[in-house]
Amino acid sequence: MPVTYESAISQLLALGHELTSPRKFELAHMRTLAEALGNPQRRLPSVLIAGTNGKGSTAATLASMAQAAGYRTGLYTSPHLLRVNERIQINQEPISDSELAEMYERVESAAAELVARGALPWHPSFFEMLTAMMFEYFASAGVELAVLEVGMGGRLDATNITDPAISVITDIDLDHQQFLGNTLAEIAREKAGILRSNGVVVLLPQHPQVNDSLGNAIMECGARAISAVKHMPPMTQSAGHNSFPLEVMGTEIQVDFPLQGRHQVRNLALAITAAERLHDFGFNIMPQHAEKGIRETRWRGRFEILPAEAGRPEIVLDVAHNPAGAWALRSALSTFYEDRQLTLVFGAMRDKAIQEIADILFPLAERVIATQSRNPRSATPHEIAEIVQRTQSHVVEEASVGAALQQAFQLAGDKGVVVITGSIYIVGEALEILSQVPARQSV
Repeated sequence: MPVTYESAISQLLALGHELTSPRKFELAHMRTLAEALGNPQRRLPSVLIAGTNGKGSTAATLASMAQAAGYRTGLYTSPHLLRVNERIQINQEPISDSELAEMYERVESAAAELVARGALPWHPSFFEMLTAMMFEYFASAGVELAVLEVGMGGRLDATNITDPAISVITDIDLDHQQFLGNTLAEIAREKAGILRSNGVVVLLPQHPQVNDSLGNAIMECGARAISAVKHMPPMTQSAGHNSFPLEVMGTEIQVDFPLQGRHQVRNLALAITAAERLHDFGFNIMPQHAEKGIRETRWRGRFEILPAEAGRPEIVLDVAHNPAGAWALRSALSTFYEDRQLTLVFGAMRDKAIQEIADILFPLAERVIATQSRNPRSATPHEIAEIVQRTQSHVVEEASVGAALQQAFQLAGDKGVVVITGSIYIVGEALEILSQVPARQSV
């Protein structure tokens, strides 16, 4: 009997999150699984994107430009806001329930056989399974370009079995230190694991430690570094409002980027530069395609503004889950809502830098409501309140996202703004409630 969608999702989620697994990351296991599937990743021209922040925005923008040029474009991102299907898309359409179930059945069959005969020491993880399903789906569906967001790190990430035409490295900051290293230089070294000998890497100047680490890695492997600086907008651009003229491939286009905030222009510059470089690999992406693709980029939960409705104030949703993301959110809030009263709904995973994020964001808010998602790794509202005592913010504790939203709407009134942030899980559950869609599938 064929595997159902519900069964496939249930079995995938039961594998648990990589961050809670005691198993050692090992790329050889992913290569073994891919080989059993006929190495679908080798049939896909790809762009591989690593970094701490901005990976998803950069990937979504580049994929949108390639799609605008007429290419059947696959996009692989993580994590998801509401449904696992969101992670695997072709031309901005998530994989269907039936296709996901079919891909799961193919990969699970191969994995079970490999474990049974000892070719794999244990069953692949959630992310390894999903990555293999993505490669199999994209190859079987005739994808002409796969834009792949690295899950974590780079060197040992399951996506890194591909041989990318171009590597892209977005902004790097401290995150997942228990896996990637305790310094910016160590983390950058892990991210640089997506570089290829004599390959192309697109990047922007960053912290000096990051620049040194990436520069050394580039020289060691003989990669060619392409700076995206020339596609940064003019400094005269209105801060945070991402609409401006820009020269792309020798032609001036009008950028109308739906992702707001000054930090997003760095991701945009990386995506445009990667699109230009794809010419070297036979992709005919022209200035008009870049303009259209930028305008039609869709990437939810990144400074996403929901206008006020009857009985509900204006809402901002942003998945700021580390200090760098918090600073970007703070800058955008200061730009767009300088004279508005903010009510902050905040929740985070226990392993995140909660105190530092709170120090950055809480002073902007008139009121802070601490809450938690259904994910078992979530810090409780009381744990958050205890951690952030030094911020001197008055923190209200609410046990669920739904209760926190109710309280926030009452406190904000008609003229205030509710900002929902701290974790993709918090934003996902808020969207579930606000949109009346099926419950978030958590891992």
